[in-house]
Amino acid sequence: MSSKVIELYETLLAHYGDLHWWPAKTPYEVMVGAVLTQNTAWSNVEKAIVNFGNGLSPAYVADLEMAKLVEIIRPSGFFNQKALYLKAVTEWFAKYDYNIAYVLQEPLEKLRIELLATKGVGRETADSILLYSFGFPTFVVDAYTVRLCGRYPIETGNGYEAVKAHFEENLPYSAAIYNNLHAMIVINAKNHCQKKPLCDNCPLAKRCGRNGL
Repeated sequence: MSSKVIELYETLLAHYGDLHWWPAKTPYEVMVGAVLTQNTAWSNVEKAIVNFGNGLSPAYVADLEMAKLVEIIRPSGFFNQKALYLKAVTEWFAKYDYNIAYVLQEPLEKLRIELLATKGVGRETADSILLYSFGFPTFVVDAYTVRLCGRYPIETGNGYEAVKAHFEENLPYSAAIYNNLHAMIVINAKNHCQKKPLCDNCPLAKRCGRNGL
C-alpha cells in the first residue's frame, strides 16, 4: 500500500474526524443530490431539495410532470437537463422497486455499469450514488481529489479510473474509509486547497509539496 495515501487519510482523520457524510435524510435524497450537484454549488442543491418539501421520494418524482419538476429544481441550474437526469435515475431505481435491499443483492460492478448507462450519470455521480446511497465500497473522485493529488503530490496516473484505482488499491477495502476520506478531501479543499491555496492552518501543510505555492 502507498504510504502517502495512508498518510493522507490518517492526517485528515486526526484533524476532521468522522464527518458522517452524505448530508441527506434518505438514500434517495442522496441520489437526487448527486445529480443536482453537477456543475453547481451545494448551496444551490440544498435550495432545490427544500423545494420538494416533504414529498421527496422516487414515486413522487416518477409521477411528477416534467414542467413541475423543472420548477422545483430550478435553483440547481441546468434544470431542464437535470430534470431528465432525475427521471432517468429514478427509472433505474424503479427496476429494483425502489427497494434498497434489492439493490444490495446485486454485484457492485453490475450496478455501476447500469448507472453509467443511465442518462446524465457519469462516473463521479455513479460512484457517489453507490457509495453514499447504498454503502458499496467504491471511491469517488472529484476535481478536489485531482487537485490535491497534484499538489501533495500523489502519483495516481491520469484520468478518473486511474485515480480511483490508486486510492482503492492503497486503502483498506472499506466503504466507511472511502466515504470519510472523500468527505475530508472536499472539506479540506473548501477550507484550504482552493484554486489559490490557503495553506495557513491546513492539516496537510507540513507534508504538502506545494505548501504556499
